[in-house]
Amino acid sequence: MRRPQPDPIGPGEESVWDYPRPPKVEQVPERVTIRLGGMQIADTTDAVRVLETSHPPVYYLPIGSFVDGALIPAEGSSFCEFKGEAAYFDVRGGERVVRAAAWTYPHPARGFESLAGRVAVYAAEMDACTVGDEQVTPQPGRFYGGWITSRIRGPFKGEPGSMGW
Repeated sequence: MRRPQPDPIGPGEESVWDYPRPPKVEQVPERVTIRLGGMQIADTTDAVRVLETSHPPVYYLPIGSFVDGALIPAEGSSFCEFKGEAAYFDVRGGERVVRAAAWTYPHPARGFESLAGRVAVYAAEMDACTVGDEQVTPQPGRFYGGWITSRIRGPFKGEPGSMGW
């Protein structure tokens, strides 16, 4: 399938079609927060994001930025050709528990060592995830975990018809 036509970008915007493959990791200058079950379960100014062609950025927060009891080790694993083997967490906030809503790379592959000790979360499963002062929109579909802000342009992998990209 042919690469789709990238959406136009304006000043200060990024196209996911300009992101590299293999992906790269970069530091995030803004504060990142996560809310679930009516409470803030994570807050950090030390997040990183993974940028990969056709995907909105995936944000990884230090495990220590989550409140005690928010991350519960879960069964299952998956494998990324770039980052290695992922382990999952159920995520708890207040009275709410969301199964396998977060993941980590305990022993990331070479080039992705900065992901060790960090966790990514499916924004669609949370009450709210923010980057700076902006609430993110989840990447379409449950397979990917990207966070879309107003500065990110697509089209995005995960949208209907994007399986062959």
